[in-house]
Amino acid sequence: MEIHLIRHTAVENPENLCYGFADMPLRQGYLEDFKSIDLDNDFDLVISSPASRCCLLAEYFKLTYKTDERIREMNFGNWELRKWSEIPEEEINPWYNDFVNIKASGGENLLEMQTRVLSFWNELIAEENNGKVLIITHAGVIRLILQTILKFPLENMFNIQIDYGKKVIVTVDDQLFSIKKINI
Repeated sequence: MEIHLIRHTAVENPENLCYGFADMPLRQGYLEDFKSIDLDNDFDLVISSPASRCCLLAEYFKLTYKTDERIREMNFGNWELRKWSEIPEEEINPWYNDFVNIKASGGENLLEMQTRVLSFWNELIAEENNGKVLIITHAGVIRLILQTILKFPLENMFNIQIDYGKKVIVTVDDQLFSIKKINI
């Protein structure tokens, strides 16, 4: 199976708002961003995060797709759509110090997100007949999948740069993984 993981294109966020589950709009000129993406439409299966910033990409390329809630970005709960600078220090500093275990009130921590994403991933790779698959999702989801394959410490996942509108290609053969390309 060949799995293409692509991150949505850049969002419009001039105020530096915290977002994950929130449906942030793509930046103005996103159609130009779409045109720069090298994406064929020869996929046996296409799955997108339900966020519009992901679904718009599938629609632009006229792909038949389904959505899956498990590949949404992290849920920041009560922090969603608040300026990062306006989140009280007594709330955000513990998260900065331990984002693996600490969560925003009403949100999820990285372990909970990992459980959700791995439920999707394990189900996908258990299906051996999927052929060529496209997953349209978010940087956090892609990082968690790479962390699972490479088995590095979860707290190091933000050390991997996942660019907007770029793909990671992974092949799976007999439960052996090969990361073919990153940020293409």
